[in-house]
Amino acid sequence: MSIEENRNCNCNCSCQMNSVEEREEQECMKCKETERRVDCDLRREMMQQIRAYEFSINELALYLDTHPEDQKALCLHRKYCKEVKELKDKGVPVIGSYCTYFPKEIAMAMGAATVSLCSTSDETIPAAEKDLPRNLCPLIKSSYGFAKTDKCPFFYFSDVVVGETTCDGKKKMYEYMGEFKEVFIMELPQSQKAEVLDLWKAEILRFKEYLEKKFEITITEEQVRKAVKLENEVRTSLKNLYGVMRHDPAPIKGHDLFRVLYGSGFKLDRTLIADEVDALTAKIEKEYAEGKREDKKPRILITGCPIGGATEKIIDAVENNGGIVVTFENCSGAKSIDRLIDEDAEDIYQAIAERYLSIGCSVMTPNPNRLELLGRLIDEYKVDGVLEMTLQACHTYNVETLSIRRFVNEEKGIPYMNVETDYSQTDVGQLNTRIAAFIEML
Repeated sequence: MSIEENRNCNCNCSCQMNSVEEREEQECMKCKETERRVDCDLRREMMQQIRAYEFSINELALYLDTHPEDQKALCLHRKYCKEVKELKDKGVPVIGSYCTYFPKEIAMAMGAATVSLCSTSDETIPAAEKDLPRNLCPLIKSSYGFAKTDKCPFFYFSDVVVGETTCDGKKKMYEYMGEFKEVFIMELPQSQKAEVLDLWKAEILRFKEYLEKKFEITITEEQVRKAVKLENEVRTSLKNLYGVMRHDPAPIKGHDLFRVLYGSGFKLDRTLIADEVDALTAKIEKEYAEGKREDKKPRILITGCPIGGATEKIIDAVENNGGIVVTFENCSGAKSIDRLIDEDAEDIYQAIAERYLSIGCSVMTPNPNRLELLGRLIDEYKVDGVLEMTLQACHTYNVETLSIRRFVNEEKGIPYMNVETDYSQTDVGQLNTRIAAFIEML
């Protein structure tokens, strides 16, 4: 559904999107320096609201992938799109991104909302294939399709999209995307060697300077440190929530945990998210102590490409066939929250660069940090088997399956299975058959 279609919702709820001209007065305060910017405190408050709506919209979008006729959910999705548009109209900058290498703290420091862009459904792939080859990674085609068709509200409202030089397909996608959207490309080194760290730090500083020039603001070190502290708190809380799955048997299903994390930001104040997640963790631990838990089942770790939306069929295939997913080693899971930024570092930009460059991804050569995290998760979560999900035409992850298989089988001594899929649902039956056999073997 496009942004214009969202505006024309014909249901009886009050979720229609109205244009700026239709509102009788602006609710935002103007800074003295320029009429285009609001008071900094008000901007931060509205930024927190936009982030909360991001979680809500993403969660509803995932639900609507499998329940497209649910009118209540559809209207709620439109309502949140309307509300985030109204906040955007008040002057809050929106910075969109596609990758966990994006240093969000720099954008947060200037009072911007950082949002992840839609790329987990096959809905827009036919539109993307008018420009892109059919034998391309579905994540890239979906991302480009949502952008080109204006069906991703956050892409539509983004002032700028930040891309990164990870895989070749995404780099070319950003070139085409730049024809209809402002795109800032960060040159990500393809190695984690010490000598390239200065290059990545320079890119982070270049991004900071770009934002300062574009939005006519100054990003101070104090603002950056505050953003670092906030995100560290959120990462720590989410990591603790993941940690409940160390229990054996597990306290909840892996898919329940996955969906809770996607919906963890329904509160409007971003600063309250850590407390909310901590409270949920405490509740799960309390109920576990009282005997509320899952039956003992084979414990599965999912690794590989990002999971979300259409590819949640992999989680379902595990948990509908006698297994339980206890941890995720991918961009949707532990990889994005495992490491913190050193808040006390003398050079905070160096610390940010070190944290992000240390993320283990198949685009890195060599890629020891992925193996380190994978091995640690296998041990900590008492994993019985590793299931790797690779997307069709994702060449870096597909090639790396050999080293992951060797590591899991030979060094950790447990079974490994790889499945290749896309964003369609045509292979659900085959996936269930294969994964059920794998779990039965365990």
